[in-house]
Amino acid sequence: MNRIRLLVLNAALGPLDYRLPDGVGAPAGSVVIAPLGPRKVTGIVWDESRLPGEDIAFERLRPIVEVLPVPPLPAALRRLIEWTADYYCAPLASVARMALSSGGALGGPATMTEYRLSGGLPERMTAQRLAAIEALEGEQGTIRELAGIAGVSGGVLRGLVNQGVIEPVTVAIDRPYPPADPDHAPPDLSPEQSTVAARLIDAVRAGAFAPFLLDGVTGSGKTETYFEPVAETIRSGKQVLVLLPEIALTENFLARFAARFGAPPVLWHSSLKSTERRRAWRAIADGSAQVVVGARSALFLPYADLGLIVVDEAHEVSFKQDDGVRYNARDVSVMRARFEGVPVVLASATPALESLHMAEIGVYEKLELPSRFGGASLPKVRLVNLTEEKPGSQRWLARPLVDALRERLEKGEQSLLFLNRRGYAPLTLCRNCGHRFKCPSCSAWLVEHRLSARLACHHCGFETRVPDACPECGESDCLVACGPGVERIADEVRDLFPQARIALATSDTLNTPERAAEFIAQAEGKAIDIIIGTQLVTKGFHFPELTLVGVVDADLGLEGGDLRAAERTYSQVAQVAGRAGRGAKPGEVLIQTRHPDAPVIAALADGDRDAFYAAETQGRRDAGAPPFGRWAAIILSSEDEREAREAAVRLGDVRPRLEGVQILGPAPAPLALLRGRYRYRFLVNARRSANLQGVLRDWIASVNFAPGVRVGVDVDPYSFV
Repeated sequence: MNRIRLLVLNAALGPLDYRLPDGVGAPAGSVVIAPLGPRKVTGIVWDESRLPGEDIAFERLRPIVEVLPVPPLPAALRRLIEWTADYYCAPLASVARMALSSGGALGGPATMTEYRLSGGLPERMTAQRLAAIEALEGEQGTIRELAGIAGVSGGVLRGLVNQGVIEPVTVAIDRPYPPADPDHAPPDLSPEQSTVAARLIDAVRAGAFAPFLLDGVTGSGKTETYFEPVAETIRSGKQVLVLLPEIALTENFLARFAARFGAPPVLWHSSLKSTERRRAWRAIADGSAQVVVGARSALFLPYADLGLIVVDEAHEVSFKQDDGVRYNARDVSVMRARFEGVPVVLASATPALESLHMAEIGVYEKLELPSRFGGASLPKVRLVNLTEEKPGSQRWLARPLVDALRERLEKGEQSLLFLNRRGYAPLTLCRNCGHRFKCPSCSAWLVEHRLSARLACHHCGFETRVPDACPECGESDCLVACGPGVERIADEVRDLFPQARIALATSDTLNTPERAAEFIAQAEGKAIDIIIGTQLVTKGFHFPELTLVGVVDADLGLEGGDLRAAERTYSQVAQVAGRAGRGAKPGEVLIQTRHPDAPVIAALADGDRDAFYAAETQGRRDAGAPPFGRWAAIILSSEDEREAREAAVRLGDVRPRLEGVQILGPAPAPLALLRGRYRYRFLVNARRSANLQGVLRDWIASVNFAPGVRVGVDVDPYSFV
């Protein structure tokens, strides 16, 4: 009875058995500290029957050190961890670590010291002290946080503490969150919204697994509609999880949520401070967090009593994690709902083809919102053929789009230009010797960012300043930017319309929730005339005065070897087009393209989503691609190119020869060098009936790789670089 089996949070270690000291209980799911040699490690008590281990005599077992004061991980979460590890061929410990993603939360209740103005004045007032006092009115936080708010050094604030101008306050880290009121401000739903909301409310009341695909055109009010089953879940005393694809979307969502429920939800994303993560984790685990809004990692938190899961913008590629445990949060959310026995809603205006297929075969229940809320009409779409309407030299906007921008400026309406390429230019070269600036750690060109005067690699994060002369030939004033990024489009717009108020919306400029909130406030307050952005602006933003969307290069997403390129391009362009005409004024979309007859471009022009999906579905069926077949990638990498190549050849030599399984490769990955590691790649295509995960595990296990070789498995890959 006192024997326990631990899943230790170290992927290199297998399950370990320990004993419990007399009088100590630790049911399955308990988080404990155990001795391992001279060290102490964190582990989770696991169901012994589900985690095979060695049978070691009881008297040889060491006792655990302590049971940590947190609720045990629920059985449904433990089953999800097992399923995710099995499906994505990941170590069980690596998946389990995501459930314990706040180390500080594992201790007991705690307090911390924060600071606030006391109302007094310093003996000697300086400009910095005055600025700090004015900026910190009504603020409370740590010295570091207040220094950031006030824009002064911590030393300035500590001096004010010593003089009593700023006073310490002891606060409980785990103080409760303000409760959400499900009846605070019920919306006035359209008949279509009411019908869909009623079906989802019935599912919440039934308290059983039920997957839904909420398919609504842009501007149809999907968020307001799924807020009603959220309200019903709150009334029932259960918890809600809402997944969003981007942190930048949270501020917009928070405002809408607070307006509906009278209080903000509990946030979970990578930008939270450690104390905020601790507070959120413990509230989630004890059940006091009613609604959690977060990025994909929120999916593995230990909810005490989950009642509903919503995945907003469910088509988004951002839900697929491409490092560590390579999982798709959209699909794992459905499995979590299944293990928890609760409804799950996948909401999108451009659902993934796999989701539509699941609805067509009856696995998901499809709910539709086919028209915009409040009588707003969908925008008119017009193609601009760049082979006929050629922009001028070193220009990227064709005459029809320039004229449309001018017309909106004259009317006082807002416009949006979309180009899914950050920075100023994707390539910089020397016109004297032809030298191209390349990342030293990746097989990728450095992207010029003129706002920061840097050359940057978008794959590994390497940055360097733009040199005054070519490092190859030494010639000065000879560097040329090739191709456009959003910064270059912004320069062109400023040249054309010097009076226009322009905002860049990219992950570089909206890299914190605060900056995103400021951008939204300016756009809603009509302080911006033209927004220029990347894929970030395709998601969830609602600006009633925005009546024109210009897609600068619709062909960009069709380049390269992405097997989902057409679907991704359709989704991005359709989503950004949906930002136009969401208010009372009609909207227009101009799509610049060199291939107006390409099926995806023609479908966008005709507004015929069903025809595009039908053609794409047939192509996938013919190729045995998802959802009709399965894909997986194996990536072998090493800091030594020869070692990586030899490992790939050895693995290729013992590839399984199985009916229904096709293995392509090995071949150098499109990004053959990434973060200083040389990469070789296999692509596996299998019938749905094949045991793909078993094939991959047995195949990889048949080779002993050199210590410097890493083997990565990506089941259902979205990235092919």
